[in-house]
Amino acid sequence: MTKPGAEAAARPAQSPAAPVAETDLRAADADREKVADLLRDAYAEGRLTMEEHAERIEAAYRAKTFGELAPLTRDLPAHPGAISMEKPPLDRAAAPAMPPARQESPTMVAVFGGAERKGRWRVGSHLKAVAIFGGVDIDLTDAVFESPEVVIEVTAIFGGVDIKVPENVSLHGGGVGIFGGFSVREQTAADPYAPVVRIKGAAVFGGCDAKPRRGKKLREWVRKQLDT
Repeated sequence: MTKPGAEAAARPAQSPAAPVAETDLRAADADREKVADLLRDAYAEGRLTMEEHAERIEAAYRAKTFGELAPLTRDLPAHPGAISMEKPPLDRAAAPAMPPARQESPTMVAVFGGAERKGRWRVGSHLKAVAIFGGVDIDLTDAVFESPEVVIEVTAIFGGVDIKVPENVSLHGGGVGIFGGFSVREQTAADPYAPVVRIKGAAVFGGCDAKPRRGKKLREWVRKQLDT
């Protein structure tokens, strides 16, 4: 007769699972975006060529682990928030929770009044702004881009439309000013996968002003799909 506990004692003891190396930990979208921001800064400072920047950006968005992300900034000067294998790359507990982005109408109209849109809202592929004896203010600096290209169609009649975009997106386009002004301060983003905002339309006895907002960088958008 087998004594109680003898069967359990006969089984070989299981060794504890080996801890996962930090280089093998899975990277999150926020980690990839952090490295992409550092690469954009390095390109803007002249530390990377256009080809090097494009290759590293693509590698960052392909990365599955922290071990794949770390080499991409290893030869660059240390920046706050750089990915390091000496300690956990992100303190997620300290990161504030972001409020959900609002779903808004693609059309904004101001007639003898004003219309304003800012904060975290979802931007699709097309927006229409109409200002008649009024003003429309569109702020895209904290918006969540859901399309790689956003076309904003402007109609300003005895009114004005003011558009602000993050400094790290491309801004192009222009319009017709009839007894008014239509100004678009064009720029091309260093990141080839950054969204593009295109402005078109007309201002009659009114005005349109579209420009980047310095110091504000876009962090959330639907990136161009890469081959896996």
